[in-house]
Amino acid sequence: MRPEQALVSGRWVKLICGASNQDLAAIEDLCGLYALAGVHCIDLAADEAVVAAARRGLSWARDQRPQLRPPWLMLSLSDGEDPHFRKAWFDPGRCPPDCPRPCARICPAEAIPAGAGVSRERCYGCGRCLPACPHGLIEARSHGLDAAAVPGLLARLRPDAVEIHTSLGRGEAFGRRLEQVVASGLPLRRLAVSCGAEAGAGAEGRRPTVSPQDLASELWQRFALLRSHRFLPLWQLDGRPMSGDVGDGTAHAAVNLLLALRELAPPGPLQLAGGTNARSLPLLRQRSGGPRAARSAAAGVAFGGLARRLLAPLVLEAERRGRRLLDEPALWPQGLALAQGLVSPWLAADG
Repeated sequence: MRPEQALVSGRWVKLICGASNQDLAAIEDLCGLYALAGVHCIDLAADEAVVAAARRGLSWARDQRPQLRPPWLMLSLSDGEDPHFRKAWFDPGRCPPDCPRPCARICPAEAIPAGAGVSRERCYGCGRCLPACPHGLIEARSHGLDAAAVPGLLARLRPDAVEIHTSLGRGEAFGRRLEQVVASGLPLRRLAVSCGAEAGAGAEGRRPTVSPQDLASELWQRFALLRSHRFLPLWQLDGRPMSGDVGDGTAHAAVNLLLALRELAPPGPLQLAGGTNARSLPLLRQRSGGPRAARSAAAGVAFGGLARRLLAPLVLEAERRGRRLLDEPALWPQGLALAQGLVSPWLAADG
């Protein structure tokens, strides 16, 4: 099914590799296997090496299945401080010798190896290590693209779509970032807007939530800007950012946000994100009134943390063997089965 058809029919599935994820070997493996599993879009950091790794993975997938329709490549940008655009950092020399290193145990990306600091390539900014440090030594360091670099970078990488992460009160900053996308001259398939219900979502800690009416008002402002440049929107409603691998309960945040906004949001498909997992589709069906109503309520879903975590043991095993997972015929079919198990319920024709 073509990506646009999937959006219309409620069967859209996106893989989020991570706006801060620069683990090139893992990205290559993820893109290859989730493309075979049938995702319609892959969301990546706006980074030349990352995009090259993703395209190597897609090339492998086409070798396995020549008739495969490649998913869109979507690059993530932000119009300000955002938890998706940060890295954890600490000086391991300051760690007490007897520290049990709970930061390493809690890190889902295994980005804190023994006796070392944070691996910049593997860290994708989930922030779970920050409160885990008993000595308060870990800090979050934000990053982003300079305005002048955006048009040229997008023109070189030529993604199919772009996503701008935004937050309430940042309408002017969103407009400036959008102008940089326009300056690239790319004929994008979609311009996605990622936003949640927390005010000031870029800072540490939980922030006050806003009403669905206020959030919808902000999205309508973004819609006016998109329409002025003739971009087709896709609304990514970020329920609980980067938490889908924590447990099934996080699915409620994403579904609750979508159902609260579906009658208030501007035109364009609504997509679940932030806390999504295997529980998301059954919960959406239950809350919206059945399979057909669920297809009408949501265009689809984005899987991030859980999608990456499912394949992580296999990726690491291949890494220990000095190879990529895609080159291990005894391992990659296991990874494909795991990816299909997550993706296929959304692709199914029933309902």
